[in-house]
Amino acid sequence: MSLITLQSIIHLISHIFFILIAFWSLQSLRTDALIKKYHIPQARTLYILVAIALGYTVSQFFIDFILSIQNVLLF
Repeated sequence: MSLITLQSIIHLISHIFFILIAFWSLQSLRTDALIKKYHIPQARTLYILVAIALGYTVSQFFIDFILSIQNVLLF
């Protein structure tokens, strides 16, 4: 398995992991007061999009952080 393939798999797993963590943590928010009546599908879509955005951002931060530490240790 090549290095690029391995890095791609690690990135995908990291993104999915942190998106699931973001989705799980967003469930603790009480959003029922903010949702209008009969707008449940739109609220669910927004909920998923926020979880994806938050999870991707956190995942990218950790990946960049780890790469930065590796670059510092190589010099």
